[in-house]
Amino acid sequence: MRRRHHFGLAAVALALTATLAACGGDGTPTTPSSTPTGSGSAASASDHNAADVMFAQMMIPHHQQAVEMAELAPGRAANPAVLTLAQQIGAAQAPEIETMTGWLEAWGEPTAMPGTGGHGGGHGTGDMGMMSADDMAALQGASGPDFDRKFLEMMIQHHGGAIEMARTEQRDGQFPDAVALAGTIESTQTTEIETMKGLLGTG
Repeated sequence: MRRRHHFGLAAVALALTATLAACGGDGTPTTPSSTPTGSGSAASASDHNAADVMFAQMMIPHHQQAVEMAELAPGRAANPAVLTLAQQIGAAQAPEIETMTGWLEAWGEPTAMPGTGGHGGGHGTGDMGMMSADDMAALQGASGPDFDRKFLEMMIQHHGGAIEMARTEQRDGQFPDAVALAGTIESTQTTEIETMKGLLGTG
C-alpha cells in the first residue's frame, strides 16, 4: 500500500510540474507582449487558438484600409468634425496593427491569411465591411461635403464589419490580450458609429 501511495504522489507531482511549466512557473498563465522575446515567444504558442489567429489576420487588413480611408480626409473633408474623427481613427488603429502583427509573429503564424495577397484580398467585396477598389477610388476622388458623406457612410459600414469580428473573437478567442483588444474595438467603434450617424444627420 505504501508503494502505491508513493506512486500516486509522484504522478500528482509530475502533473503539477507540467502545469506550472505551462503557466510560466508561478501558477498564472503567461501573457506575452506584442513584441515577445526569448521564452515569451515559446510560451505564447500555448496561449492562443485558431480564432485568435483568424481575428488578427483578418483585422490587420481591415484596420489598414480604415487607416487609408482616414488619411484621405486632410485636404478633402469640409466638416472639421469629420477630419477630427478621421485622425482619431488613424491614431487608434495604426498601433493596433503593430500589436496584432507582433502576436502573429510570436505565434509563428503568417501575418496575412493564405491567398489574400497580404492586404485582405481574400475577404471579397463587402465582406466584413471592407471597401472595394471602386469604393476607395470614389472616396479618393471626392471632396467637400461629398467626401464627408461618402467617408461617413463607408466608415459606418467598415466599423460594422470590425464589430462583428470583434464579437466573434470575444466569444471564441483564447489569447487574453486579443480578447481584450476585441472588446476595446467593439466599444470604441460602436461609439464612433453613433458619432458618424449624428454627423450624417446634421450634414
